[in-house]
Amino acid sequence: MDNYTEVNAKAIDKWVENGWEWGIPISHEIYAAAQNGKWSVLLTPIKQVPHDWFSPYLENGQLVDISVLGLASGGGQQMPILSAIGANCTVMDYSDKQLESERIVAKRENYKINIVKADMAKQFPFYNGSFDIIFHPVSNCYIENVYHVWNECFRVLRPGGILLAGMDNGFNFMVDDFTVRPLVITNKLPYNPLKNPEQMKKSLNEGASIQFSHTFDEQIGGQLKAGFVITAAYEDFNNDPDAISDGIPSYWATKAVKF
Repeated sequence: MDNYTEVNAKAIDKWVENGWEWGIPISHEIYAAAQNGKWSVLLTPIKQVPHDWFSPYLENGQLVDISVLGLASGGGQQMPILSAIGANCTVMDYSDKQLESERIVAKRENYKINIVKADMAKQFPFYNGSFDIIFHPVSNCYIENVYHVWNECFRVLRPGGILLAGMDNGFNFMVDDFTVRPLVITNKLPYNPLKNPEQMKKSLNEGASIQFSHTFDEQIGGQLKAGFVITAAYEDFNNDPDAISDGIPSYWATKAVKF
Protein backbone atom coordinates (compact mmCIF):
# COMPACT_ATOMS: atom_id res chain seq x y z
CA MET A 1 0.00 0.00 0.00
CA ASP A 2 1.80 3.10 -1.24
CA ASN A 3 -0.54 5.62 0.41
CA TYR A 4 -0.53 4.21 3.94
CA THR A 5 0.57 7.53 5.47
CA GLU A 6 -2.47 9.19 3.91
CA VAL A 7 -4.65 6.47 5.45
CA ASN A 8 -3.08 7.24 8.82
CA ALA A 9 -3.59 11.00 8.46
CA LYS A 10 -7.28 10.50 7.76
CA ALA A 11 -7.59 8.08 10.68
CA ILE A 12 -6.02 10.62 13.04
CA ASP A 13 -8.38 13.30 11.72
CA LYS A 14 -11.29 11.09 12.79
CA TRP A 15 -9.74 10.40 16.19
CA VAL A 16 -9.39 14.14 16.79
CA GLU A 17 -13.02 14.69 15.85
CA ASN A 18 -13.94 12.02 18.41
CA GLY A 19 -11.95 13.65 21.23
CA TRP A 20 -8.55 11.93 20.96
CA GLU A 21 -6.47 13.00 23.97
CA TRP A 22 -3.49 14.02 21.81
CA GLY A 23 -5.61 16.30 19.67
CA ILE A 24 -7.20 18.47 22.35
CA PRO A 25 -5.62 21.97 22.37
CA ILE A 26 -4.32 23.32 25.65
CA SER A 27 -6.36 25.90 27.53
CA HIS A 28 -5.59 29.59 27.83
CA GLU A 29 -4.78 29.00 31.50
CA ILE A 30 -2.07 26.47 30.67
CA TYR A 31 -0.59 28.78 28.05
CA ALA A 32 -0.59 31.72 30.46
CA ALA A 33 1.05 29.62 33.17
CA ALA A 34 3.83 28.70 30.72
CA GLN A 35 4.41 32.39 30.02
CA ASN A 36 4.85 32.83 33.77
CA GLY A 37 7.44 30.04 34.04
CA LYS A 38 5.21 27.12 34.99
CA TRP A 39 5.40 24.73 32.05
CA SER A 40 5.90 21.14 31.01
CA VAL A 41 5.92 19.20 27.74
CA LEU A 42 5.55 15.53 26.88
CA LEU A 43 7.37 13.22 24.49
CA THR A 44 5.65 10.16 25.96
CA PRO A 45 2.31 9.74 27.77
CA ILE A 46 3.20 10.44 31.41
CA LYS A 47 6.70 11.65 32.27
CA GLN A 48 7.44 15.32 31.73
CA VAL A 49 10.53 16.16 29.72
CA PRO A 50 13.22 17.47 32.12
CA HIS A 51 13.83 21.15 31.54
CA ASP A 52 17.59 20.54 31.37
CA TRP A 53 17.04 18.48 28.22
CA PHE A 54 16.64 21.82 26.45
CA SER A 55 20.12 22.88 27.57
CA PRO A 56 22.18 24.68 26.37
CA TYR A 57 19.40 26.62 24.63
CA LEU A 58 17.22 27.19 27.70
CA GLU A 59 18.23 30.31 29.65
CA ASN A 60 16.25 31.45 32.68
CA GLY A 61 13.39 29.21 31.61
CA GLN A 62 13.24 30.74 28.12
CA LEU A 63 14.02 29.60 24.58
CA VAL A 64 14.28 33.12 23.15
CA ASP A 65 15.07 33.17 19.42
CA ILE A 66 15.58 29.40 19.36
CA SER A 67 14.24 27.67 16.27
CA VAL A 68 12.16 24.57 17.11
CA LEU A 69 10.65 21.98 14.78
CA GLY A 70 7.69 20.10 16.21
CA LEU A 71 7.99 16.93 14.13
CA ALA A 72 4.67 15.10 13.81
CA SER A 73 3.77 17.17 16.87
CA GLY A 74 0.47 18.77 15.91
CA GLY A 75 -2.49 18.97 18.25
CA GLY A 76 -2.06 22.31 19.94
CA GLN A 77 -0.35 20.89 23.02
CA GLN A 78 3.46 20.97 22.94
CA MET A 79 4.22 23.70 20.40
CA PRO A 80 2.06 26.33 22.16
CA ILE A 81 4.04 25.74 25.36
CA LEU A 82 7.39 26.13 23.61
CA SER A 83 6.06 29.23 21.83
CA ALA A 84 4.98 30.64 25.20
CA ILE A 85 8.55 30.43 26.51
CA GLY A 86 9.95 32.28 23.51
CA ALA A 87 10.78 29.67 20.85
CA ASN A 88 10.27 30.31 17.15
CA CYS A 89 8.23 27.22 16.35
CA THR A 90 7.48 25.30 13.18
CA VAL A 91 5.06 22.39 13.40
CA MET A 92 5.09 19.67 10.75
CA ASP A 93 2.28 17.14 10.68
CA TYR A 94 0.28 15.19 8.09
CA SER A 95 -3.09 15.45 9.84
CA ASP A 96 -5.27 18.41 8.87
CA LYS A 97 -7.10 18.29 12.19
CA GLN A 98 -3.88 18.27 14.22
CA LEU A 99 -2.64 21.29 12.31
CA GLU A 100 -5.97 23.03 12.76
CA SER A 101 -5.56 22.65 16.51
CA GLU A 102 -2.25 24.50 16.20
CA ARG A 103 -3.94 27.33 14.29
CA ILE A 104 -6.69 27.59 16.90
CA VAL A 105 -4.27 28.07 19.81
CA ALA A 106 -1.96 30.41 17.90
CA LYS A 107 -4.86 32.65 16.91
CA ARG A 108 -6.34 32.62 20.40
CA GLU A 109 -3.03 33.47 22.09
CA ASN A 110 -1.79 35.77 19.31
CA TYR A 111 1.58 34.22 18.52
CA LYS A 112 3.17 33.21 15.22
CA ILE A 113 3.89 29.62 14.26
CA ASN A 114 4.94 28.17 10.93
CA ILE A 115 2.44 25.39 10.09
CA VAL A 116 3.58 22.82 7.53
CA LYS A 117 1.60 19.88 6.22
CA ALA A 118 4.12 17.24 5.20
CA ASP A 119 4.70 13.48 5.34
CA MET A 120 7.68 12.58 7.53
CA ALA A 121 8.12 9.38 5.50
CA LYS A 122 9.37 11.66 2.72
CA GLN A 123 12.13 14.27 2.60
CA PHE A 124 11.42 17.08 5.07
CA PRO A 125 10.61 20.39 3.31
CA PHE A 126 13.39 22.31 5.07
CA TYR A 127 16.94 23.39 4.24
CA ASN A 128 19.96 21.80 5.88
CA GLY A 129 20.65 23.21 9.32
CA SER A 130 17.31 24.97 9.76
CA PHE A 131 16.63 24.23 13.44
CA ASP A 132 18.22 24.28 16.89
CA ILE A 133 15.80 21.76 18.42
CA ILE A 134 13.56 19.04 17.03
CA PHE A 135 10.73 17.97 19.33
CA HIS A 136 9.40 14.60 18.15
CA PRO A 137 6.78 12.95 20.41
CA VAL A 138 5.73 9.33 19.91
CA SER A 139 4.62 9.18 16.27
CA ASN A 140 7.10 7.20 14.21
CA CYS A 141 4.89 4.17 14.85
CA TYR A 142 2.88 5.52 11.90
CA ILE A 143 5.70 5.06 9.41
CA GLU A 144 7.69 2.02 8.29
CA ASN A 145 11.19 3.43 7.84
CA VAL A 146 12.47 5.24 10.93
CA TYR A 147 16.06 5.33 9.69
CA HIS A 148 14.86 7.90 7.16
CA VAL A 149 13.42 10.07 9.95
CA TRP A 150 16.66 10.07 11.96
CA ASN A 151 18.69 10.92 8.86
CA GLU A 152 16.37 13.81 7.99
CA CYS A 153 16.45 15.08 11.58
CA PHE A 154 20.23 15.09 11.47
CA ARG A 155 20.18 16.97 8.17
CA VAL A 156 17.84 19.79 9.22
CA LEU A 157 19.46 20.37 12.62
CA ARG A 158 22.27 22.86 13.03
CA PRO A 159 25.60 21.69 14.50
CA GLY A 160 25.06 21.43 18.24
CA GLY A 161 21.33 20.97 17.69
CA ILE A 162 19.19 18.73 19.85
CA LEU A 163 16.75 15.97 18.90
CA LEU A 164 14.22 15.18 21.63
CA ALA A 165 12.33 12.03 20.66
CA GLY A 166 9.61 9.82 22.14
CA MET A 167 9.33 6.27 20.82
CA ASP A 168 7.17 3.19 21.23
CA ASN A 169 9.43 0.30 22.28
CA GLY A 170 7.25 -2.33 20.55
CA PHE A 171 5.50 -3.79 23.57
CA ASN A 172 2.18 -2.20 22.69
CA PHE A 173 2.06 -4.26 19.51
CA MET A 174 2.43 -7.61 21.27
CA VAL A 175 -0.79 -7.47 23.29
CA ASP A 176 -4.34 -6.80 22.05
CA ASP A 177 -6.11 -6.37 25.39
CA PHE A 178 -4.17 -4.76 28.22
CA THR A 179 -7.07 -5.16 30.66
CA VAL A 180 -6.64 -8.95 30.78
CA ARG A 181 -4.37 -10.44 33.47
CA PRO A 182 -2.17 -12.30 32.95
CA LEU A 183 -1.33 -10.50 29.72
CA VAL A 184 -1.69 -12.60 26.59
CA ILE A 185 0.88 -12.19 23.82
CA THR A 186 -1.16 -12.21 20.62
CA ASN A 187 1.12 -10.73 17.95
CA LYS A 188 4.58 -11.54 16.71
CA LEU A 189 7.09 -8.78 16.20
CA PRO A 190 7.96 -6.94 14.10
CA TYR A 191 4.42 -5.70 13.58
CA ASN A 192 4.43 -4.57 9.96
CA PRO A 193 1.06 -4.66 8.18
CA LEU A 194 2.72 -3.87 4.84
CA LYS A 195 4.38 -7.28 4.98
CA ASN A 196 1.72 -9.25 6.86
CA PRO A 197 -1.84 -9.53 5.44
CA GLU A 198 -3.31 -10.62 8.78
CA GLN A 199 -1.79 -7.66 10.54
CA MET A 200 -3.07 -5.38 7.79
CA LYS A 201 -6.60 -6.71 8.22
CA LYS A 202 -6.41 -6.26 11.99
CA SER A 203 -4.96 -2.75 11.65
CA LEU A 204 -7.69 -1.54 9.34
CA ASN A 205 -10.39 -3.06 11.53
CA GLU A 206 -8.99 -1.47 14.71
CA GLY A 207 -9.01 2.27 14.25
CA ALA A 208 -8.34 2.26 10.51
CA SER A 209 -4.66 3.14 10.99
CA ILE A 210 -1.57 1.30 9.82
CA GLN A 211 1.04 1.23 12.54
CA PHE A 212 4.43 -0.40 12.94
CA SER A 213 6.55 -1.72 15.78
CA HIS A 214 10.22 -0.75 15.70
CA THR A 215 13.20 -2.41 17.30
CA PHE A 216 15.87 -1.04 19.63
CA ASP A 217 18.23 -1.21 16.66
CA GLU A 218 15.92 1.01 14.62
CA GLN A 219 15.03 3.48 17.35
CA ILE A 220 18.25 3.87 19.31
CA GLY A 221 20.73 2.37 16.87
CA GLY A 222 19.14 4.39 14.09
CA GLN A 223 19.84 7.67 15.85
CA LEU A 224 23.45 6.65 16.43
CA LYS A 225 23.82 5.51 12.83
CA ALA A 226 22.54 8.89 11.63
CA GLY A 227 25.36 10.57 13.55
CA PHE A 228 23.70 11.61 16.80
CA VAL A 229 25.19 11.23 20.26
CA ILE A 230 22.56 10.23 22.82
CA THR A 231 23.18 12.12 26.05
CA ALA A 232 20.09 11.28 28.13
CA ALA A 233 17.16 8.85 28.15
CA TYR A 234 14.24 7.51 30.17
CA GLU A 235 11.44 4.96 29.93
CA ASP A 236 7.73 5.67 30.28
CA PHE A 237 4.43 3.82 30.60
CA ASN A 238 1.03 3.73 29.01
CA ASN A 239 -1.32 6.03 30.89
CA ASP A 240 -2.92 3.02 32.53
CA PRO A 241 -2.80 2.06 36.25
CA ASP A 242 -2.36 -1.66 35.49
CA ALA A 243 0.58 -1.08 33.16
CA ILE A 244 2.22 1.20 35.72
CA SER A 245 1.65 -1.17 38.63
CA ASP A 246 2.95 -4.09 36.59
CA GLY A 247 6.12 -2.13 35.83
CA ILE A 248 5.87 -2.61 32.07
CA PRO A 249 7.37 0.37 30.20
CA SER A 250 6.13 0.85 26.64
CA TYR A 251 8.07 3.93 25.59
CA TRP A 252 11.55 5.40 25.41
CA ALA A 253 12.55 9.05 25.30
CA THR A 254 15.98 10.26 24.25
CA LYS A 255 17.97 13.45 24.04
CA ALA A 256 20.40 13.27 21.13
CA VAL A 257 22.89 15.91 20.01
CA LYS A 258 24.36 16.67 16.59
CA PHE A 259 27.99 17.41 17.42
